[in-house]
Amino acid sequence: MKKEYCGLFGIYGHPEAARMAYFGLYALQHRGQESAGIVTWDGRKIREQKGMGLVADVFSEHHLGHQLKGDISMGHIRYSTTGASLIRNAQPFLVRFKDMSIAIGHNGNLVNTYELRRELEEQGAIFQTTMDSEIIVHLIARHMNGNSFEEALIKAMSRIKGAYSLLILANDKLIAIRDPHGFRPLSIGRVGDSYVFASETCAFDLLEAEFLRCVEPGEMITIDKGKLYSSRFAEPSRVSACAFELIYFARPDSMVFNQEVYQARKRMGMVLAREAPVEADFVMPFPDSGMYAGVGYAQESGLPFEMAMIRNHYVGRTFIQPTQDMRDFGVRVKLNPAKSMIRNRRLLIVEDSIVRGTTIKTRVKKLRELGAREIHMRVSCPPIRYPCFYGIDFSSKGELIAANHSVEDIARYIGLDSLHYLSIEGLMASIDNGQGFCLACFNEDYPVPYSPNCNKLCFEW
Repeated sequence: MKKEYCGLFGIYGHPEAARMAYFGLYALQHRGQESAGIVTWDGRKIREQKGMGLVADVFSEHHLGHQLKGDISMGHIRYSTTGASLIRNAQPFLVRFKDMSIAIGHNGNLVNTYELRRELEEQGAIFQTTMDSEIIVHLIARHMNGNSFEEALIKAMSRIKGAYSLLILANDKLIAIRDPHGFRPLSIGRVGDSYVFASETCAFDLLEAEFLRCVEPGEMITIDKGKLYSSRFAEPSRVSACAFELIYFARPDSMVFNQEVYQARKRMGMVLAREAPVEADFVMPFPDSGMYAGVGYAQESGLPFEMAMIRNHYVGRTFIQPTQDMRDFGVRVKLNPAKSMIRNRRLLIVEDSIVRGTTIKTRVKKLRELGAREIHMRVSCPPIRYPCFYGIDFSSKGELIAANHSVEDIARYIGLDSLHYLSIEGLMASIDNGQGFCLACFNEDYPVPYSPNCNKLCFEW
């Protein structure tokens, strides 16, 4: 199972800024369900509210209508990739330095956190969290003497390496930054006279905001006194947008990296059908992961498309298994097959990815028990063989089934009659729009070198 990482939303110059941030984060909830936070600027100080859990659980009408005053707001939802799952690690991360209040929200993962943290601690820095985002704040503070905030920020950016899309609220300035490689998405839009930023454009759609463009790799956008200023803090360097945004993470109704996610996933399925046709009675996905690639596969192959696996929409992430003996109960409660569609049928299952294979194995076993005659699987991305150091939660080869087993071995382990992954060439034919993509988890070609301590925490709370 893959885990989402983070989502960002910011708005400048709106009388209902906190409420707009709430709905923006609500639209981005799929990117993280661990914690949520919103900060606002009321003209004198930054106000904040954050907590563990879903957006709807963290914020009340009291927070949105009374506590979080101001017309500038920035919000963050989180799944931890660096830093433990604790309230002190919830973002936005807020500090006060001299006459400034600074709040930062970060989507991504730095690869030189360990080294920078050790360096800063030796210089006397005291850390309050285990997040790599706090590193950035300390670096900014180191460069504030004699420099404007933007100059200090640029100097700080020159020290960090890895994947980062950032929103920063510094008193009455709202700043958006995207790393020079463009790993993580970040877009800018307008609603009325207000500028908005979001990790995905589905947040704009909910607010009826106009999508203007993506924040460019290496770009810093500052909104100050209602005016927008764009500058380069670094030249784009081997643009390496995360392909997994289009394969899995982003919502299908979003546009990321200047592509419609829905159409990209359909194209993956269509190419997959050309690469690996099979005789089957129908195409079916495991909702919701393989749904859109499944549509593309069915349309290209001419096979019927059936929703033969039914999803329970009311199962939360905190569902508690009744006993340890019921190991696959959590799998069964989320998805259950329509029995009449399975018996004596040749099934073609389309999935978006296989990470560990354990969940899929349980589902396939259930289909066998219900009398499926044949079960074939087509996966709309290449085999994930290498860990990600840029923010996706598969950080060691030991947990990746394709890193240690052949495709034939994986098919036998899961219980399939055949298995085919989309080729890297097929993936690129589906998503290539003239910009570069990071494919390191497929081919070990890492755009940014990482240290052996890349995923190591400096300490545990």
